[in-house]
Amino acid sequence: MQIRAAATARISFLAMPLSLTRFADRTEAGRALATRLRHYAERDDVVVLGIPRGGAPVAMEVAAALRAPWDVFLARKLGVPGEEELAFGAVAGGGVRVLDQEIIRQCGLSAATVEEVTERQRRELERREVAFRAGRAAVGLEGKVAILVDDGIATGASMRAAVEALRGHHPARIVVAVPVAPLEARERMAPPADEYVCVHEAAGFAAVGDFYQDFRQVGDAEVQALLARAPRAA
Repeated sequence: MQIRAAATARISFLAMPLSLTRFADRTEAGRALATRLRHYAERDDVVVLGIPRGGAPVAMEVAAALRAPWDVFLARKLGVPGEEELAFGAVAGGGVRVLDQEIIRQCGLSAATVEEVTERQRRELERREVAFRAGRAAVGLEGKVAILVDDGIATGASMRAAVEALRGHHPARIVVAVPVAPLEARERMAPPADEYVCVHEAAGFAAVGDFYQDFRQVGDAEVQALLARAPRAA
């Protein structure tokens, strides 16, 4: 699916020295990211959205600092079978799918494999939607400034799919905000997002977890507990 380009894009690249970029955990990363988003504090048109699972605790810290409501926004990476950390695309709510045809070609993935992985991840999206919401309605996004948060960007596929899905909710502005990402993410995020904020852009990027001392997996129960405490928009 083609990604619709936003009418305007303002990119913020705020780098930290390499010696300071190993965050203790997602809580510290969220607080560092929040300092780069202070211009959105105390506004009644801002909603923070975390991509679960790892983006949820980061988003919670950002929302607390900005005094804004927050929610989850679901997207799932499509991993190459046998090398799941290598993404050939991603899916998000609303039937959105983003594919990297170059990775698909290089890995020799068949159309059947692409569809099989896609269907499996879409089922997981549906499961998480039910598990995380627990009957609670999603935060309204129309006309809002939506700050889309994850614990980092690797290939950018999941984030691009999330941005595309988010456009369908008609926010006034989409801000992609992450603690860490590779240098090339600036080009991948600039067209789909209206604004991009990154605490640290890294050269020679291997994995998001390399920039955290504690990068333990976030479970469903933790996301549910965080959302249960989340302030809701009026």
